[in-house]
Amino acid sequence: MDALILAAGLGTRLGELTRSTPKPLIRVGGTAMLEIVASRLVAAGVDRLIINTHHLADQIVDFARAREGFGVEVHFSHEADAPLETGGAVLHARELLRRDVPFFLHNSDILTDLPLTELYRTHQQENPLATLAVMERPSSRYLLFDEQGLFGRADEGKQLRIEVRAAVGTVRKLGFAGVHVVSPHFPDLLEERGAFSILDPYLRLATAGHRIQAFSVDGFSWIDIGKPEQLEEANRQAIASG
Repeated sequence: MDALILAAGLGTRLGELTRSTPKPLIRVGGTAMLEIVASRLVAAGVDRLIINTHHLADQIVDFARAREGFGVEVHFSHEADAPLETGGAVLHARELLRRDVPFFLHNSDILTDLPLTELYRTHQQENPLATLAVMERPSSRYLLFDEQGLFGRADEGKQLRIEVRAAVGTVRKLGFAGVHVVSPHFPDLLEERGAFSILDPYLRLATAGHRIQAFSVDGFSWIDIGKPEQLEEANRQAIASG
C-alpha cells in the first residue's frame, strides 16, 4: 500500500514560522505534523511512502531519514521550480507509485483521527476512481455530490460554481477533508500539465462516467493547520488529550 504525502507547500499563511522551517515540520504537541500523518498512514497498513517536496526540501528529507523512514520504505518527489498543487503532484510522482494497488493521497497539514483503514477498505470494495473523505461543515468552499458521486464544486469567495453534469437525486454540499484513496490507473488518465488542482481531472473524468465517491468522516476530529490560530487550536487539543 502506497501513500503520497503532500508536503511541498510554502505555508505562507503561517508567516514567520515557515520562513526557516517547512510547514510539515511545524510541531503540534511536540511532534512534527509530517510524523503524525506518516505514523497514522503506516499504522493503517502503508508500507511505502512518497513525500513530495519543494520549500526547504532538504530539511524534510533529513527529517524522514533521521526517523528511518517512519519504519517503511520512503521516496521523495521533488518539485524543483514551484509546488505543483495536488494534481500536478500526482502526475510528477507517477513513476514512483505502484501501479497495481490504490494509494492514499494525504495533505501533510491535516490532523485528523478519521478511519484510514475503513476508508481504504471501502474504496477497495466499491472500486470507484477515487474515494474522498468529506464532512458536513460550514465552508465557503465545498464539493457537490449526488447519487452518482462528485459532479461539481463551489467557491463562494470567488463566486465560482461548477457543475459538470445534471444532478441525479439528492445533492449534498460537503467539505473536503484533504484525504483521498485513489485508484492506481488514475495517473494514466491525467491530461492536465504543470500545476493544477486534482479537482480539475476529477470533474473532467466524472463527465466521462468515472465515479468519484464520498466517504463521510462526520464525528471525527479534524483540523486544517493553515493559519496561526488553527495551529494554536491544534496545540490546545493536543494538550487537552494528554
